Amino acid sequence: MGTVITAARVAAPAPGPAAATTVRLAGEAARDCLERARVSTDAVGVLINVGVYRERNTIEPSMAALVQKEAGIHLDYHQRTGPTATFSFDLMNGACGVLNAVQVSGALLAGGSTERVLVTAADAHPGGRADQDPDYPYADLGAALLLERSPIPEEGFGPVRQRGARGPAGGAGFLDMAAMGSEGRRRITVRRDQDWEPRLLDLTVDTVTGYVRDEGLELPRTLLVCNRPTPGFTAALAGRLGLAPDAVIAPEAPDAAEGVPHTAAPVLGYLRAVEGGLPEGYDQLLIVSAGAGLTAACVSYRPRGR
Repeated sequence: MGTVITAARVAAPAPGPAAATTVRLAGEAARDCLERARVSTDAVGVLINVGVYRERNTIEPSMAALVQKEAGIHLDYHQRTGPTATFSFDLMNGACGVLNAVQVSGALLAGGSTERVLVTAADAHPGGRADQDPDYPYADLGAALLLERSPIPEEGFGPVRQRGARGPAGGAGFLDMAAMGSEGRRRITVRRDQDWEPRLLDLTVDTVTGYVRDEGLELPRTLLVCNRPTPGFTAALAGRLGLAPDAVIAPEAPDAAEGVPHTAAPVLGYLRAVEGGLPEGYDQLLIVSAGAGLTAACVSYRPRGR
């Protein structure tokens, strides 16, 4: 049995001066995802939230619990109408978070502890408006994936593989205590070393080629969906893998969100790839995420009916 995507949605900030929040973006994407799948909120057994950048640099309580409340999922434990209560938790690993959540979801679904897992990913500028900070690279954006089991083994996700590089992280987002001052709740420091992009590209190429070899994928029939950690990253990745530029999809943020999609990128890329059906000649996806310091992860996905 394979783990399949039943529905996927993204959510962008509403027009106007109101600040974006990860809870609002992830909650909206979650509600839209369940509505598209025609699944009751009480039918979700597990919610995994993988967003990293949060409004006002919130650390506690768990953002997953707040997203669960925002989406209206099992709000009353004692009066639930579904078979079980919903268990929610955060899982953070930067740009690779969604693929880590897919791996965990596959284990939960295979073990039979739940029938559905909802994965949410949302990032928002700590100050509330990414479009007002030209130095902040990421878009205010939310996304959700509803995952279930399919009785057809050939459908759905393959194994998730992840690799990290030795040495300095190369890229990181963190709270600089010395520079925070009175505006610390509204600020974040994002640092990238000069050699971060070539090191990350080398790691991603090694991860993808190893996965293709080990899993026996036919790369010419596989459409790559990759995040865009730097402007020229996906074009360079296609060149290193010997692929045409249009064989690698790197999603851009919707018009309502300025910046580069971060944790929500795999969901946005998946929707772009399958909208209207896969292009002719392709029968599966290879979803690739690179970032999280120096980390690359990938997983194959064969849509239903392919």
